[in-house]
Amino acid sequence: MSPLARFRALPLRSRLALLVAVAVAVAVAAVAGVSWVMVRTQLRDQLDQSLRATNPNEQVLRTLREGCVTRPTAQPPEGIADNLNATVQIVGADGTHCWTSGRTDLPVTPGDRQVAAGLRDWVLYDATTADGTEMRVYTKGARVSGGAVFAISIAKPLADIDKPLSTLAWVLLLVSGVGVVGAGAAGLWVARTGLKPVDELTDVVEHIARTEDLTVRIPENGDDEIARLSRSFNSMTAALASSQERQAQLIADAGHELRTPLTSLRTNIELLARSEETGRAIPPEDRKELLASVTAQMTELASLIGDLQELSRPDAAPHAPLGVVALHEIAASALSRARLRGPELTFGSELEPWYVRGEAAALERAVVNVLDNAVKFSPSGGAVEVRLRAGELTVRDHGQGVPAEDLPHVFERFWRSPSARALPGSGLGLSIVARTAHRAGGTVALRAPADGGAGTEAVLSLPGAPTPPPAAPAPGGAGWSVVPDE
Repeated sequence: MSPLARFRALPLRSRLALLVAVAVAVAVAAVAGVSWVMVRTQLRDQLDQSLRATNPNEQVLRTLREGCVTRPTAQPPEGIADNLNATVQIVGADGTHCWTSGRTDLPVTPGDRQVAAGLRDWVLYDATTADGTEMRVYTKGARVSGGAVFAISIAKPLADIDKPLSTLAWVLLLVSGVGVVGAGAAGLWVARTGLKPVDELTDVVEHIARTEDLTVRIPENGDDEIARLSRSFNSMTAALASSQERQAQLIADAGHELRTPLTSLRTNIELLARSEETGRAIPPEDRKELLASVTAQMTELASLIGDLQELSRPDAAPHAPLGVVALHEIAASALSRARLRGPELTFGSELEPWYVRGEAAALERAVVNVLDNAVKFSPSGGAVEVRLRAGELTVRDHGQGVPAEDLPHVFERFWRSPSARALPGSGLGLSIVARTAHRAGGTVALRAPADGGAGTEAVLSLPGAPTPPPAAPAPGGAGWSVVPDE
């Protein structure tokens, strides 16, 4: 397994702690390295400056008067070496050298001979003496009164700066190690503290997976990302619980509504079957009524199942392509169907052109449901008024009206007012209207007529869409035009 794969296999808190420790280690190493280099550079600069500032002229002149030796004596005289911890020697152009001060002699380099010959003013370099001492050497040119040219090499041991640098390196290493370990521990503590809400979220999710209990909530503290995640999760579980509750309610209501037509249908069919089995014929009029009742119940059952299918389809499910449709043509087509269902009623219409963006079939069904309600609750010989102005479709009947206390419930699934429970219907029509209006970006409402008269006004408001160019109607069309979105 590769290191990256092993890293990914670690728990999240371990990865966070390791990343923090590595980040701190890199930062501390960078700071320690830069600090050590800067101190080393500063110390070497100071050493070079002290070498340049050394003035061994008196010692050199005394050496020239007394004579040169090539090796230090056992008891070197007091001089520059004792005062400045320096080694001084005289170098000739031919490479010969005279020891002047210090505890060792210095190697003669080509640079020293060039300075002694007057070819260069000075040289500065590192050198190793015969006894293995690391030295920093500064060689400069000099003259005596007789005009002779020679070079003076002044050297100091590098141990003067190497020892402090070594001590500094160990101190920086110790501090870096403590910092990395502390950063790792702090990272682990921060990871555990920061991921505690995630652990709580995980526990809740596992609890919900085991028990399917959507009422559990996560505490929401603060406004950070974890709190937002907790709020989002709580909103999700609340939405799931609400959806589950609506689904259960829909199933219960559907079962209740289906029971009545199924029971009646079963009773009528059993009567017909018993008549055939016993040979006792049902009177023709009664048989005709039974068959008509069976047909009506089958129609009601099919309508109820269609409404349930429409309402059970989630909002996110794919629908027919949206397009710009003529709402006035849809209303005219639905009005023609309503006239067939209420031949004894008088229909008045005023439909101004209005185009909306939506699903044509769903909009027609919504308008038909509104008109069906008006037909259902209109008295015999009554009037139904349909008006479309500026995107507001108003359908008014002149029946007994909807009581004010029932208006908040008319768009609930399966809800039917006490006065309408004896009439045919499933109680889903207005729910489908409300859902269709919402999908099209509009609203629907029931209200008492503005003139204070009898009846109810249903108002369907839909936002307009750009008027499409004229289009030839499709052969055999339903009476309204659809212009697909580009």
